[in-house]
Amino acid sequence: MEQGLGFSNFLAQVDGVGISVLVLLLALSVASWYLILTKSISNYLTGRHADAFLKRFWSASSLQEVNSTLKEGSDNNAFAQLAQLAMNAAVDSEKHGLQKLAAAGGASEFITRVLRNGLDQEATRVENGLTVIASAGSAAPYIGLFGTVWGIYHALVQIGLSGQGTLDKVAGPVGEALIMTALGLAVAIPAVLAYNTFVRRNRIWLARLDAFAHDLFVLIAVGAKTNSSAGDERQLRVVAPMITPSERRL
Repeated sequence: MEQGLGFSNFLAQVDGVGISVLVLLLALSVASWYLILTKSISNYLTGRHADAFLKRFWSASSLQEVNSTLKEGSDNNAFAQLAQLAMNAAVDSEKHGLQKLAAAGGASEFITRVLRNGLDQEATRVENGLTVIASAGSAAPYIGLFGTVWGIYHALVQIGLSGQGTLDKVAGPVGEALIMTALGLAVAIPAVLAYNTFVRRNRIWLARLDAFAHDLFVLIAVGAKTNSSAGDERQLRVVAPMITPSERRL
């Protein structure tokens, strides 16, 4: 009796609608778990690379030293890319002045726009895949509920055809309904937990990146003013170490 009412029996008796529900839940589960695993590994590796870069950045003696390190291409993270964008913008602004339309408004405005665009691009990148995870977490319970309603409908049909609501007539359809509910919850719960975790991580990550962008702007802008007033490139090496990570503001 237990073997006759097992999961294999459920698969043998499920109709086209039930198969569609199962396939949809399976697709959502595979997609969400793939994104959960890949994004978790990517976030871990990206965090380690960023921490290593920030350690080298704040221990450098000047922005020129950082720039030479970035040109080697050994750093591949959002912080290094943002630093490279800011330094390229500063060099480009100094070289072309206000002749380029992008530099209209002054060097400070140009660097600010470049940094803001870099932050927006990183925000778009880290949100990649979250829509699928959120969709799985929000839609899977309702898809399972639809399968539950369909199973109860089958149970009512069996009662109507037999004229009696005995256990052997309704056990299969009721079991189908319960399995659909369980599968919907099994898909939704990990997706919801993962989505909340990724959203919190992204918020902290972008806040750190925004603070680093502020530091970059101060270093480059103050360094440029110092160079223009004194005419000595060595003074930029004095400005950079004066601003430490503890003095950063969001």
